[in-house]
Amino acid sequence: MTSRELILGRLRAALGATPTTSGDVPRGYRPAGGAVDLDVLVHRLTDYRATVHRCADGEVAQAVDTILGGRRVVVPRGLHRHWLPDTVDVLTDDNLPREQVAAADGVVTAAAVAVAETGTVILDAAPDQGRRVITLLPDVHICVLRTDQVVAGVPDALARLNPHRPLTWISGPSATSDIELNRVEGVHGPRHLHVVLVPR
Repeated sequence: MTSRELILGRLRAALGATPTTSGDVPRGYRPAGGAVDLDVLVHRLTDYRATVHRCADGEVAQAVDTILGGRRVVVPRGLHRHWLPDTVDVLTDDNLPREQVAAADGVVTAAAVAVAETGTVILDAAPDQGRRVITLLPDVHICVLRTDQVVAGVPDALARLNPHRPLTWISGPSATSDIELNRVEGVHGPRHLHVVLVPR
């Protein structure tokens, strides 16, 4: 008898007989289709220390200028260029080296969907969102979100997402409290998250 067999035998003896289930396991999950409340999304995001800018589509470039004007920003190839002011130095990500992405002052992307209830913005690496690395290395992430991309809860978001795409779920700036419960921002990603919410 091997050590593995010995240990597993002891575990089986301690657990006793395998329980049997009768019929299907009940799955009373909350269904999709809840009412969307944009104020809940804004409240959750600001509670997580993100900054929310509510503006018209034509005012996105002005918001980007206020946040990162005069600095270098990385953008995915499919981003709407009218969202970028002339005051930023644009680096279009065409498989830029990580060092160059990390040296940029910020990144501007779109989003796939956002969950109001949890204050979560989700990216799925679409052409207007780009590779995950460009949203993790710069210090500032500006994410442009249309109001029709906001859903009430997680079930609604899952119904819109393709599980085969690389999904990044963002709830505020990157932060950890692992060391003596002191909050430290920017450890695993951007220290500053700006969500620009535009009507659609």
